[in-house]
Amino acid sequence: MADEPRLPQKRYFRQRAHVNVFNDMKFDYPERPSTQDWAPYYPAYFRADAGESGEDGKRPLSEGTEGEAKRGPKCEAPSEASKEANNLARVEFADIGCGYGGLLVALSPLYPNTLMVGMEIRTKLVRYLQKRIEALRAFQHTLLDQRSTRTIEWVDVRSKLDREITALHTSTDAVDEPDNGETTRLVPGHYENIASMRINCQKYLPNFFTKGQLSKIFVLFADPHFKRRKHKARIVTQTLLAEYAYVLREGGVFYMITDVRDLYEWNVKHLDAFPLFERMSEDEVSKDPAVPCVVHSTEEGRKVARNKGDKFLACYRRIADPAEEL
Repeated sequence: MADEPRLPQKRYFRQRAHVNVFNDMKFDYPERPSTQDWAPYYPAYFRADAGESGEDGKRPLSEGTEGEAKRGPKCEAPSEASKEANNLARVEFADIGCGYGGLLVALSPLYPNTLMVGMEIRTKLVRYLQKRIEALRAFQHTLLDQRSTRTIEWVDVRSKLDREITALHTSTDAVDEPDNGETTRLVPGHYENIASMRINCQKYLPNFFTKGQLSKIFVLFADPHFKRRKHKARIVTQTLLAEYAYVLREGGVFYMITDVRDLYEWNVKHLDAFPLFERMSEDEVSKDPAVPCVVHSTEEGRKVARNKGDKFLACYRRIADPAEEL
């Protein structure tokens, strides 16, 4: 059928891995976080136009059983209390340098009521991921429409996570089959909570997020910039850590993984030295449900596993700023 959704093919969206982050490229970014229009990215959570009523542009998260079905279980309708209702629909996870979006697709059913954004500087990859998300949403909506005529199976998110946790703690490094998202089974949230945008996070991250807005930041398999003169372009530096600490709330987690030992040691050195980040223990990391997705779900991570390479993981918690407690 002509209207049947199709997943995009990566071969049409290939782009060289290295981009000069200091080039003066044109990006669309808001003057401040409050002026960012999220409606095109999360149509199930935001109205396309706030209109003249002065409303905040949020769409109710639940409108009866059909609304709940489209947005996943445990969605709560916003109260009409005060302006604090604006916080009901806010991006909380940011995948910096998201690539083809494997992490977002894997995390979406695990956190169906949490908005996540993939931020990528390469144009073709952003287009691919947005088309991928749109196709996955279309598959889910088609399945929802077919429920009246046949039984539609829901994916068992818990069992899937258990398999990845088992793989995480065994010598077999990865779940090797590619995860392109669910096209034949319903998933919590129906991929309405993920989106991608083209942006240079090393310049404009604070333009999108308020202080303490994010609960998780992911930096996975970043460009190592091997040459010493290129180290200033690495995604983890003292300056950028200050910005990550600003947008990450107290208790939030910064995830970092790479297959390059030199980059891992560089990142750990800078994170250990930064006063607002504290490294999580191995026991804490092993209990974090996002970690198996961090290790296994990205396209780069699967390539490393196929080549039997090493992966170096570190997770840091954002701690309280002593200066703010005075």
